[in-house]
Amino acid sequence: MDIETIPGSYAAGLDLRDLEVLDVLLREHSLTRAAKALDVSQPALSKTLARLRRYFTDPLFVRVGLRMEPTAKALALQGSIEGILERVRALRSEHVAFDPATSSRTFSFCVVDAGVIKLLPPLVKHLLKQAPRVRLRTIQLDAQQLEPWLASGNLDFAMGSFPALTKAVRRQFLWTESYVGVVRRGHPRLGRRPSLAAFRAERHVLVSALGTGHAHASAERALESAVAPDSIVCRVPMFIGAAVLAKHTDAVATLPRSIATVLARDLDLAIIKPPIRLPTIDIYQYWHHRFHREPGSQWIRSVFATLFGHR
Repeated sequence: MDIETIPGSYAAGLDLRDLEVLDVLLREHSLTRAAKALDVSQPALSKTLARLRRYFTDPLFVRVGLRMEPTAKALALQGSIEGILERVRALRSEHVAFDPATSSRTFSFCVVDAGVIKLLPPLVKHLLKQAPRVRLRTIQLDAQQLEPWLASGNLDFAMGSFPALTKAVRRQFLWTESYVGVVRRGHPRLGRRPSLAAFRAERHVLVSALGTGHAHASAERALESAVAPDSIVCRVPMFIGAAVLAKHTDAVATLPRSIATVLARDLDLAIIKPPIRLPTIDIYQYWHHRFHREPGSQWIRSVFATLFGHR
């Protein structure tokens, strides 16, 4: 079934938001995940689904284990719904101009805290000059929700290294990240180039990428292989948290070079070269193909490419 053949009885009375809800449910197979992707409460989503079920005189989804599986009618409607939503987005892109000097749009993006520390200061400085009414909103990283949020438009783009994202998500390379260690200035045992034995003998704080889908997990595994489990005194979810611990203890925090450079200056830390093999990570900006030609999305991506590309 395509957009031209959707029954006329379905066309009247349908709300665009209802179609967006059905579209997300067909992707997520879960009320909980769909509610997160749409940024609505689960009770509100359940009411919309009940209204859709009455409208189409079909259950649309049935519970099978922990999943909400679509009925035959829901699957038959899927192509039509995607087509309608794509055309609406195309109309918006073609007829709504974007002027950064006057726009008051809020752009939402997802990035680990290392990215926030590296990106936000120069980005906000640029926006205050070139787009003073544009606002930014950073959203906590959630690997399960990242692609659905990009597809739904709740996220305009994401920054980082997420190799598991599908081909529906476009990407642009920005820079390659390497790793260094940070310790408190005047550390009693470690110089700028510690030996392997000295590095292993110290206590370490690890930044954990568990559940984020970020490629930092490869650096985490390399550190776990290089030092004894008893030497890992703490695991934290944020790079800045690891740096603060390093400042106030003798522990070593291994961080991406770009954030380590900023935090070493701001927190008066010393940068050391870990005597172990650590991966490099290619950093990209990501956006869904649905919004590839949307003028505002194109503009904010160009800003990121100009400010941070190939550094």
